[in-house]
Amino acid sequence: MGFASAYLKNRALFPELIKEAPPENTGIIVVIPSYNEPDITDLLNSLILCEEPACRVEVIIIVNAPADANDENLINNLKSILNTKAWKQGHPERFFDLFVIDVTSEKSYRWGVGLARKTGMDEAVRRFNLLNKPDGIILNLDADCRVKSNYFTVVYGEMHDRKDRSACSIHFEHPVSGKEFSEKVYRSITLYELHLRYYFQGLAYAGFPYVHHTVGSAIAVKALSYVKAGGMNRRMAGEDFYFIQKLVPAGGFFNLNLTTVFPSPRSSSRVPFGTGVAISRLAEVDDEIFLSYNFQAFRELKTLFGLIDKIFRCENDDPELVYSDLPAGIRQFTDIGEWKSKIMEIKRNTGGIQSFRKRFFGWFNMFRIVKYMNSAHNSFFEKKPVNECASELLLAIGKDFRSNDASEMLGYFRLLELAG
Repeated sequence: MGFASAYLKNRALFPELIKEAPPENTGIIVVIPSYNEPDITDLLNSLILCEEPACRVEVIIIVNAPADANDENLINNLKSILNTKAWKQGHPERFFDLFVIDVTSEKSYRWGVGLARKTGMDEAVRRFNLLNKPDGIILNLDADCRVKSNYFTVVYGEMHDRKDRSACSIHFEHPVSGKEFSEKVYRSITLYELHLRYYFQGLAYAGFPYVHHTVGSAIAVKALSYVKAGGMNRRMAGEDFYFIQKLVPAGGFFNLNLTTVFPSPRSSSRVPFGTGVAISRLAEVDDEIFLSYNFQAFRELKTLFGLIDKIFRCENDDPELVYSDLPAGIRQFTDIGEWKSKIMEIKRNTGGIQSFRKRFFGWFNMFRIVKYMNSAHNSFFEKKPVNECASELLLAIGKDFRSNDASEMLGYFRLLELAG
């Protein structure tokens, strides 16, 4: 019985999808959801130009469609299948095996990116289970991505034989110039990515210990860690965010900054929120302003997280004394009854400051922070243009960089992450 046999029996939605046995030296499997992607061979061209890692690689494309897919979408699905098969025949010398799984006809399932990722990742686990390789690496990409040439070698080098590493968020950069898209799209994605990186640095400034991007096309996870986390969820959007929230508490999650995934900046309406939707909305308005979280919200989080030692030392019957030290937005978000109950519960189940901190951040996790941000901006703070927010953050962390140009600001924030 393999390491994932029980998971596959109880949690996998499909039986074996690939009949061909995986080569013994398979160490990386890439999963790519594909819906309405006739130009998917552009990604394959990017992958084949990569440096060959010290293991065999498999690429699994899951071609899927929601029940309401129109004829054009379904035709494009067929094109992506035919184009992939033609590309495969035209590139017989590859360091990766390529499989196209067509589940378009499976109308009984509510297809979306989460379900498509789950289908492919479960199949990757099944193949590593056949090889008894719990440390096999599962990579996620989107069909419109490109990757840096060292993509496979870096991922393998940073994760293989590293027992302390279970999963990671891979550095990403959206293209912010070129001829493939309009200038409007490039300006919009610049603002949106700046928002993502401002949020990342804001959490780091606040002292949150688990600061990671949650971009679905830039995630790697070992097969056993995937199984222990219960597998990918079936969400229509945000599947990456929720999946990472399950991986991080288990430990071994890190940021991999030595290679780069280049997600597409294109607009999209296929999911209810995310990058594509944000670009669509920005493209609909005349002004070029992206409103982001007010920096004062991060200041409140910093105050809260700075009180953790004091919270731990307070007597069991008076955590409400510390409650009075909390910023107004935090108190409005978490009332005194919930606060006292939760702190008492955490204290009862921990014996030292380190275990207390871990359990505290298990409660006030990334998901709760997002809820706090939404609450605070409904009651206390107004969102501000992302350029202004980013400048305020840089001033607070002592970085002497000033620019009104969003592209320059984004470049600086990218460097901050790579240096960190």
